[in-house]
Amino acid sequence: MARKRERGNGDVWPRKYKQGKIIGYRASYWLDKPSGPKRRYVSGKNKGETRTALSKAKAGKEDGFVLDASATTLGDYLDGWLEDTRGTVRQRTWERYEQIVHVHIKPTLGRAKLKTLNPAQVRALYRERLAGGSSPRTVQYVHVTLHKALEQAQGDGLVARNVAKGIKAPRPKKKEIVPLTPDQARAFLEAARGDRFEALFVLALQCGLREGELLGLRWDDVDLEDGTLRVRRTLSETRDGPIFEPPKNGKGRNVPLTGAAAEALRDHLARQMREIGDEYQDKGLVFASQTGKTMSASNVVNRHFRPLLQRAGLPRVRLHDLRHTCATLLLIKGVHPKYVQELLGHANISITLDTYSHVIPGMGNQTMDAMEEIFS
Repeated sequence: MARKRERGNGDVWPRKYKQGKIIGYRASYWLDKPSGPKRRYVSGKNKGETRTALSKAKAGKEDGFVLDASATTLGDYLDGWLEDTRGTVRQRTWERYEQIVHVHIKPTLGRAKLKTLNPAQVRALYRERLAGGSSPRTVQYVHVTLHKALEQAQGDGLVARNVAKGIKAPRPKKKEIVPLTPDQARAFLEAARGDRFEALFVLALQCGLREGELLGLRWDDVDLEDGTLRVRRTLSETRDGPIFEPPKNGKGRNVPLTGAAAEALRDHLARQMREIGDEYQDKGLVFASQTGKTMSASNVVNRHFRPLLQRAGLPRVRLHDLRHTCATLLLIKGVHPKYVQELLGHANISITLDTYSHVIPGMGNQTMDAMEEIFS
């Protein structure tokens, strides 16, 4: 009695005939899809070749690879890519990916087949976004997100190439840096004297820390005797509330304290000790609320930073511009860009030079002055 074939067992059967002779074979297997099981087929010139193709297909299925590239839409693939990416990047980065996918990519290209997606469709997406009022920077985020997702698809063998590669996204205008002048910086620190967050502003201006790094700072990161602090984490605002994450470059850094910064931190610690009461929850944060909880950057800006700018008669700059001021003043004084890079925690020196070289008027003349000196 012939053995009954199980569903999805994938027995091989003849597929093609020519002049009464078998010239090809076929086999099938079942693939799990969100809409339900789907039957898929493989073929070969002989039974051995067909069974080899079937084994590869079923092995991929057992490994959890259930996407059928020929039928999968870009939208379905991006949903899976988002799930795979969660936890591998910073939370705010992931949230940006998710927003870009659901707001900007899926409404236009969500139903396009992943396998047949082409550069013309991608360029059309960028044009449509721009025509719809999206900024060049937003479209650049769309490009970066799509490029990363398709790079993964290519690496997984789902597509032969990354069709977003080689496409030039719109180039956004570079954000203008508005650093304070030395006189303005001194006026701001004078206005901040005695403010509850005076030490935060001193660290931003004299040590170049980012907002999240300042708000994520703990007292065990600070060594007032040695005059240093260590950046170990950053406080990020997410949809689920504030979370602590690794620093932006993925690793921490040691930051030397100026005498004024160390003194401001000592005064801040004394003030904080006076605030501790029954409702205070001591989490070891340097810059905390009056109950010991994390502070949001918007509260610091709205309740402290902007009123201080107004009191000092200064233009309405961003809190992040204090960090820019720190870098700019150091470069103007002739500090080597490599030292500035290490202080700011940039991943490489090109970021430092690209960001700040154009705001230093005399920097471009130094090369010609040096050359004239050599040959004079």
